[in-house]
Amino acid sequence: MKPIFEDTIESVYFDNAATTIIDGEVVNAMLPFLEERYGNPAASYHLGRDAEDAVNESRTKISDLLG
Repeated sequence: MKPIFEDTIESVYFDNAATTIIDGEVVNAMLPFLEERYGNPAASYHLGRDAEDAVNESRTKISDLLG
């Protein structure tokens, strides 16, 4: 994914609190949940359970990373 603007001395983006460029690895990790596995993690149907499992797995990975 390419940024809309060029990173130059003349162009500095200060609004990262509102939005920022998403790293390609993050986009690739999220695509299945945006296109196919889009269930509500609080729901009891299979898409929801898949999403809940992914959320829990992500929480574990982040927790392990942060110690």
